[in-house]
Amino acid sequence: MSKTIVLTGITTTGTPHLGNYAGAIRPGIEASRAADTESFFFLADYHALVKRSDPDLVAQSSLEIAASWLAAGLDPERVFFYRQSDIPEIPELTWVLTSLTAKGLMNRAHAYKAAVAENEATGKNDPDKGITMGLFCYPILMAADILMFKAHRVPVGRDQKQHVEMARDIAARVNHHYGELLVLPEADIDDDTAVLTGLDGRKMSKSYDNVIPLFSAEKRLRKLIMRIKTNSLEPGEPKDPDGCTLFGIYKAFASGAEVAALRARYEAGIAWGEAKQFLFEHLNDQLKPLRGEYERLLADPGYVEQVLQRGASRARERSVPLMQQIRAAVGIRP
Repeated sequence: MSKTIVLTGITTTGTPHLGNYAGAIRPGIEASRAADTESFFFLADYHALVKRSDPDLVAQSSLEIAASWLAAGLDPERVFFYRQSDIPEIPELTWVLTSLTAKGLMNRAHAYKAAVAENEATGKNDPDKGITMGLFCYPILMAADILMFKAHRVPVGRDQKQHVEMARDIAARVNHHYGELLVLPEADIDDDTAVLTGLDGRKMSKSYDNVIPLFSAEKRLRKLIMRIKTNSLEPGEPKDPDGCTLFGIYKAFASGAEVAALRARYEAGIAWGEAKQFLFEHLNDQLKPLRGEYERLLADPGYVEQVLQRGASRARERSVPLMQQIRAAVGIRP
């Protein structure tokens, strides 16, 4: 039975937070257990360079993200779990794809257009000021990540859908010139995936500095939850749970019956302090065992490295033969 290949990339630019867990880590791990699925998960450390992050933070983020996925239950023997930079065929394929990709296609990339628009809005004479080729060619590297392992589906948010569509366009161009070498991927967008809001009511994001790290120490977790913004309704006054950050986070970590019970408490006028304490206790109970495993993994980076190297070795059993095919097809032969 042929399996559906699903590929997920995680950029190494920070510490995973509750939103990452609810929106990507937990559903990704659950999906990877399906018998008809072959899953690839990779740390996108080359992509992190585009953001020009601090080198030490990139390295630390790689460790923290790998440890987070493993602590959350990812089975590295069941899936392909590797670091992007450990697969030399990916940058090689990137150059082959770059040689075939029309500049006009890259001109239409959302991130590039947004950077140009910002330059124009601020009156800069050069619309490309400060824009690196890394940003401009980012979709080609992403296409190489996807096409290298013949992914059928790529779980992404709506803001990343264009990148998967570009990967399809690029793959179709390669196949047109050199034969059916590459699989055309599909974006897998799940509108039911939880999107959590952060401390200030906006989407939980490192960009907004409003996140709750997934494995915060117990005291830190409580302190952050107590900082979540709420309205001025007094205890005893009915409160609307929909649109409430506290309720949204709880909903992502609770059963249907538990959510219904808390909704009733909102309607009965639960105090905000009580709601925050309730959320903290619920989260802490669920995350405590995972936190312990995460801390154990952080203390043993050599083991995490072994897992990633083993994953890269298994992944290269796929990438090396495909790259040999592509080399021969484009004329790079003995």
